[in-house]
Amino acid sequence: MNYVERDTYGMYKSPTNGGPGPELMGADTLNGNDVYNQKDEDLGDIKEIMLNMRTGKISYAVLSYGGFLSLGEKLFAVPWEALKLDTENKRFVLNVDKDRLESAPGFDKDNWPNMADTVWAAGINSFYGISPNTEENRV
Repeated sequence: MNYVERDTYGMYKSPTNGGPGPELMGADTLNGNDVYNQKDEDLGDIKEIMLNMRTGKISYAVLSYGGFLSLGEKLFAVPWEALKLDTENKRFVLNVDKDRLESAPGFDKDNWPNMADTVWAAGINSFYGISPNTEENRV
């Protein structure tokens, strides 16, 4: 499902009216969006968007990969800066091979990591090639 299909308020109907999207988008419409890589491989979908309550910025998107009906799925915290919006296909693109994603640091729904842990955040940012020195990446 994509953000246009999840738009219950009609905010994406006319992008030329100065309204939301893709510059400004509702977080709820992004949950459930597909994520593909540059090889057009399906990497999963966005389950949650994690906000840094001190800065008001998005820190991570939680990506779900694998499994069936939430059974056996693996969750990944992907730095927001690692995702690019593909407005043509109405999905996100993450520049990571499927094989590399399978070996990414992940977690399951019953064992979430402490996303405010700076050591954990540095490891995640490093895995996805995001510089830890930018203000947006600070937890």
